[in-house]
Amino acid sequence: MENTADTQVDPYREGPVARAIEEQTARLPSDLFLWAGLGSIALALALEIAGKKEKANFVGHWAPTFLILGVYNKMVKLHGSDASAHKPMQILP
Repeated sequence: MENTADTQVDPYREGPVARAIEEQTARLPSDLFLWAGLGSIALALALEIAGKKEKANFVGHWAPTFLILGVYNKMVKLHGSDASAHKPMQILP
């Protein structure tokens, strides 16, 4: 029995949970995460000015998380799950 490219199973493919998360994440606009990051920075600054330093520190730590989620969102939109399995790799000059 012969293994062709159509019948071979790729051991490095994403599972159903990762694929479902990517489908839901791709529906969100990318600038949502940018605004959330900027909003958390502004809120942290306001809390710092109000003298609530511990709360400001807590909220200020949200910004990198939102921005990283925005990068993930953009990557999912551009590349998607297992994109290399569906499209040929592009070689840049």
